[in-house]
Amino acid sequence: MEEFYLTAIFLFVLFLLLGTGVWVGLALFGVAFVGLELFTSRPAGDAMTTVIWSGTSSWTLTALPLFIWMGEVLYRTRLSEDMFRGLAPWMSRLPGGLVHTNIVGCTIFAAVSGSSAATLTTVGKMSIPELRKRGYPERMIIGTLTGAATLGLMIPPSLTLIVYGVTVNESISKLFLAGILPGLTLALLFMGYVAFWSFTRPEEVPDLGEKLGLRQKLWESRFLMPVIALITVVIGSMYLGIATATEAAAFGVIGSMVLAFFQGSLSFKTFQESLIGATRTSAMIMFILAGAAALSLAMGFTGLPRALAGWIDTLELSPFVLLLALMVFYIILGCFLDGISSVVLTMAIVEPMIRQAGIDIIWFGIFIVVVVEMAQITPPIGFNLFVMQGMTKHGMGYIAKTALPMFLIMVGMVFILIFFPDLVTYLPENMKQPGQG
Repeated sequence: MEEFYLTAIFLFVLFLLLGTGVWVGLALFGVAFVGLELFTSRPAGDAMTTVIWSGTSSWTLTALPLFIWMGEVLYRTRLSEDMFRGLAPWMSRLPGGLVHTNIVGCTIFAAVSGSSAATLTTVGKMSIPELRKRGYPERMIIGTLTGAATLGLMIPPSLTLIVYGVTVNESISKLFLAGILPGLTLALLFMGYVAFWSFTRPEEVPDLGEKLGLRQKLWESRFLMPVIALITVVIGSMYLGIATATEAAAFGVIGSMVLAFFQGSLSFKTFQESLIGATRTSAMIMFILAGAAALSLAMGFTGLPRALAGWIDTLELSPFVLLLALMVFYIILGCFLDGISSVVLTMAIVEPMIRQAGIDIIWFGIFIVVVVEMAQITPPIGFNLFVMQGMTKHGMGYIAKTALPMFLIMVGMVFILIFFPDLVTYLPENMKQPGQG
């Protein structure tokens, strides 16, 4: 019963601090300090100082602020308007019409952003006014965009996968490779939902009467070329084994600067705003990671993760039942915490369980990203809901309701991953690997 006693104390202190409005990173530090002071004889200050430094000075983590900076630069260019012009001719004749630009736009921008919020903001700025102008139903515009923006968490470069990889000491490049096929599969499922809507409610689909020839479509596609080139440089350099994740991120920052320069939108103000935005986001994530490292140390000294993993083992849950239980757990946790906080907060306890159950750690990374994606669109703390509310002024309840079909599709995606694990593991096992950084 000792592990339950320890767990209760840890959880009480954590939720007490979070409930008083303390930042997540500070709350994690507080729990770690209490754990070290009450249950170990090691000086809390010395222990936390050492682990905070080692937890935040990893070379692999340098990819994180670089990818964030790249997304910030692109967000401040004319990329969004150009993307819609390039995508619209190809999407207009699909079942569901231009609503597909939400999904395809999010898929493309996710490949150069890594952030769900940046994907939602940029593609929303592009598509919402255009789709409204053409008469598409508001619920389809809002719902598909809110859901599809979560692809920014899975399709490389994914900030969540970087944080997960650092937390469990796994190759970032392998995790990026693992996210490609599931990310594209999820995008196709979202597009299937739009097609299903168009077949079941054809009266809601506007007849745009836009029929462009192949030559005209190809001409309009020139607006997509800059972002496609950037994706090729960033992602291709990793998958071909030319660059590590960190080096590819550096290529991405340079490429985004060049793109902004040739678009005529790289001013000193743009540069300054992108740098400040990237610094704020990176500092927030690093603070959370530092707190999580301290908490993991405290839990390690108390033996809590091993005890809980052993207790789970005595229940003799099958891997399938364990995964279902973890899915429900992360969905509930995601109602109150953002995705990165959910990952770093729980890995100290969950990782031993996963390894004990024989579940592949790379596969589990993709599993947890899909579940964290769900948390982005679940009230009351679904981050995408807040971003969408700020953009459209709709109520939180309305936005969550429009995104419910996308949530259910993601639940279905979890079962696809469970029954077809090769969807995740095929690329990491069969493509050339660069160094871990």
